[in-house]
Amino acid sequence: MREHVLLMDTTLRDGEQTQGVSFAPDEKVSIARALLHSLKVDRIEVASAGVSHGEKEAVTRIHDWAARHDCLDRVEVLGFTDHRRSVDWLVSTGGRVLNLLTKGSEKHCTEQLRKTLDAHLEDIQRTVGYAHERGLLVNVYLEDWSNGYRDSRDYVYRLVEGLVGMNICHLMLPDTLGVMSPAEVTVAVGDMCNRFDGQDFDFHPHNDYGLATANAMAAVESGAAAIHTTLNCLGERAGNVSLAEVAVVLKDKLGVRVGLDESKIHDLSQMVENFSGKRVGANAPVIGSDVFTQTSGIHADGDRKGRLYQTELNPNRFDRRHSYALGKMSGKASLTKNLEELGIELSEENQKKVLHKIVEIADTKATITLEDLPFIIADILESGDYRHVELLNCSINSGYEIESTASVRVRVGEQIHKSSDSGNGGFDAFIKAMKKVLEPDGFVFPELADFEIRIPKGGHTSALTECFITWDDDGREFKTRGVHANQVFAGVNAALRMLNMKMRQEAPGGESGPLEQPE
Repeated sequence: MREHVLLMDTTLRDGEQTQGVSFAPDEKVSIARALLHSLKVDRIEVASAGVSHGEKEAVTRIHDWAARHDCLDRVEVLGFTDHRRSVDWLVSTGGRVLNLLTKGSEKHCTEQLRKTLDAHLEDIQRTVGYAHERGLLVNVYLEDWSNGYRDSRDYVYRLVEGLVGMNICHLMLPDTLGVMSPAEVTVAVGDMCNRFDGQDFDFHPHNDYGLATANAMAAVESGAAAIHTTLNCLGERAGNVSLAEVAVVLKDKLGVRVGLDESKIHDLSQMVENFSGKRVGANAPVIGSDVFTQTSGIHADGDRKGRLYQTELNPNRFDRRHSYALGKMSGKASLTKNLEELGIELSEENQKKVLHKIVEIADTKATITLEDLPFIIADILESGDYRHVELLNCSINSGYEIESTASVRVRVGEQIHKSSDSGNGGFDAFIKAMKKVLEPDGFVFPELADFEIRIPKGGHTSALTECFITWDDDGREFKTRGVHANQVFAGVNAALRMLNMKMRQEAPGGESGPLEQPE
């Protein structure tokens, strides 16, 4: 096993074979620059020769940038055994490295090319010789090598024997259809490296069986000089092996040096996610949005007391951070961790109230974010202990071009009331239903002066909603706040707070003076 293994990223070539992915020239140039300059990948493969005019424009710009930054030898282009065509295309873009595609299995050679191995080697020799005449470096892919090694090993040996004398830099062994297991990789790659000692072999894994990372490890342990990867596992069918996974596994599990700047992996992943339109799974190792989030309260407690649930796979390596999810599984430690992050201190009593509210909200909202927490805290601190009016059940229905309806079941003092009404929107219907309950007893509703809805900064469509309502109570204005995952019910909660505040003030022995304002 080598002490240092090269990583070749083929996001811009093999990754672009992902269904529905096609990078624009500006996107390809941006990704290429970031891979080489920021992430510091050893090599990149950026295109297939002769694909399109847009492809040629992008490759030319990449080669021009690479030449000016002294890394032209790290930019590679796939070419074909077509003598001059691929070579001339590559030279016209200012390129330096040709990755020549050859047939690594006898079936591909005889059934697809309809040629003998000797004839195929002659074509390869002509193309490689011409590439060398034009000043190019040449690597060679043995397409479908995994099946070729299994079905026609003698063919593979004879092909490589023919290639070794052609001054090839890297012989590249693809598991084109992702059919190998780690044990098979160990045998096959080990055999190639031992049999052709002194020749550098790359391994190119696909993930059809979900074994690509394990296969990459086996290849390195067996002597492979380089592993081919893509960002975000882009690639045909189940995709290629993840650059992030391979880089981390080789370093942590095999002690192999790789040249990657780990702190840039997540940034590049997000760039490719945006450009490709293919979303990364939230639980994807290293790059997923949730992989450094602890959900269980007992985990947060262990981390707080002694980093008991943290490993070498630390988010700081990737310029990320641990977070502690807030939801049904949260405990006091999870809340404490998030309060520390926000720089907020709460009394034990208020922490219990906030935790109770988090669990209550989690029944209707799957994810409560750090940005949601200040809304919840403000809601708790302003609510007070008085409950003159309590909403027991409420159903609000809205439709397009039809009136909204609201049905409520509320407790007012010691009495339970039911009411329903319709209105111009769910909130209007709710207020009318509540007026039916309260106005017969002389309660006067203040006028609604302003209604404001907002979500936390950086929030998503599932974020908590905060509603501020300004009320005009016979010339005196005051505001109430409501918080809920549903926008209409955020307004409902703000209205309920208004009702409780007014009833508290108007009750015998109640507070006098202006109605309280939220901070």
